[in-house]
Amino acid sequence: MTETIQRPGVRPPATLLRFATAGSVDDGKSTLVGRLLHDSKSVLTDQLEAVEDASRKRGQEAPDLALLTDGLRAEREQGITIDVAYRYFATPRRRFILADTPGHVQYTRNMVTGASTAELAVVLVDARNGVVEQTRRHAALTALLRVPHVVLAVNKMDLVDYAEPVFAAITREFTAYAAELGIPAATAIPISALAGDNVVEPSSHMDWYGGPTVLEHLETVPVSHDLTACHARFPVQYVIRPQTAEHPDYRGYAGRIEAGAFRVGDAVTVLPSGRTSAVTGIDLLGRSVHTARAPQSVTFLLADDIDISRGDLIVPSTDAPPTTQDVEATVCHVADRPLTIGQRVLIKHTTRTVKAIVKDIPSRLTLDDLSQHPAPGQLVANDIGRVLVRTAEPLALDAYADSRRTGSFLLIDPADGTTLAAGMAGGSFAAATGIPEPDAAGWDF
Repeated sequence: MTETIQRPGVRPPATLLRFATAGSVDDGKSTLVGRLLHDSKSVLTDQLEAVEDASRKRGQEAPDLALLTDGLRAEREQGITIDVAYRYFATPRRRFILADTPGHVQYTRNMVTGASTAELAVVLVDARNGVVEQTRRHAALTALLRVPHVVLAVNKMDLVDYAEPVFAAITREFTAYAAELGIPAATAIPISALAGDNVVEPSSHMDWYGGPTVLEHLETVPVSHDLTACHARFPVQYVIRPQTAEHPDYRGYAGRIEAGAFRVGDAVTVLPSGRTSAVTGIDLLGRSVHTARAPQSVTFLLADDIDISRGDLIVPSTDAPPTTQDVEATVCHVADRPLTIGQRVLIKHTTRTVKAIVKDIPSRLTLDDLSQHPAPGQLVANDIGRVLVRTAEPLALDAYADSRRTGSFLLIDPADGTTLAAGMAGGSFAAATGIPEPDAAGWDF
């Protein structure tokens, strides 16, 4: 058993948390993000000076912290978030990558982009308005994307006199709706992003609240999902054949392990061909290793010279996903042009891209009440619906409920390369709303 020895004065590397903010227009998402950055001392002096200058030009005495993330000119002019703004910051306890997503219904698709890789979602609610239609829509998207942790941030508590009954009523309503979606228990925090209450520092105005601040929760929430415990999957990105005097017979298969772990000696299957072999070597950063795990980028050496190219998937022979040419999935349509039955598309799954055709669009989801609108005929921008896609070649997809990484795909317009829709294979949303009780571990996978 190997014991890790920590050198004196050297901190262990902080864990990384990806999180996204969501909520309705004017709920204060950008202000919350700006407050987090400002109060955690993660804003450079010149950035703060630029914000202060822009705020003065708009006639504001105090700096508008929302401008730290609303970088587009149209965003600053309209006072709304249009695009997803990504920011990196760190505290001594953890590193963070945050995505400040738009609140306007017109940009719901952008929220899907920002939350697709998030491990936590902060859903904001204006304490004066309570849970509104867009709040429900973003909560449903959080469930659809199976974001492992959810925070309900009841903002603008200063405008309701920091009243506990207001916070309690909103929490009850949101919790009831979250239960319908199958979301694991959300953590509710009363805040004022503008005044800084319970964002980084505890509020002196809400002594009735004894829970963590937003930053405390972000620093301590368990990021417990272990990719090495998932189904092992290795999409091939590139075949390496130097054919030099030093390496005349070297044939390696390079890529990034998306999930699980591989070891020298493992029996593996190459999909979609179904050919089998064994791992004889693993090269990592110029050296040979016995074991490699997600998300390391490595090169595999196999015992047999079989036909493998970019887009093939190497998996354990004892844990191979089925291949199919009929993909049933839930998709979020992100393009301005509609997605229609009979439309020819490209489907990109991991490193593999194949031709396909949209055979059917059985239903469109109404996020407000979670009802299904049957046979809509097409999906337009921001729509979420079920599709059946027939591919020209077999694909090896996991169910999105089992793996967010190998259960997701993109539909692309073959004419100009435009992304049409983001897809989640299988019945991921139906599984979440089918109300089997979520397990104690939540959705960590």
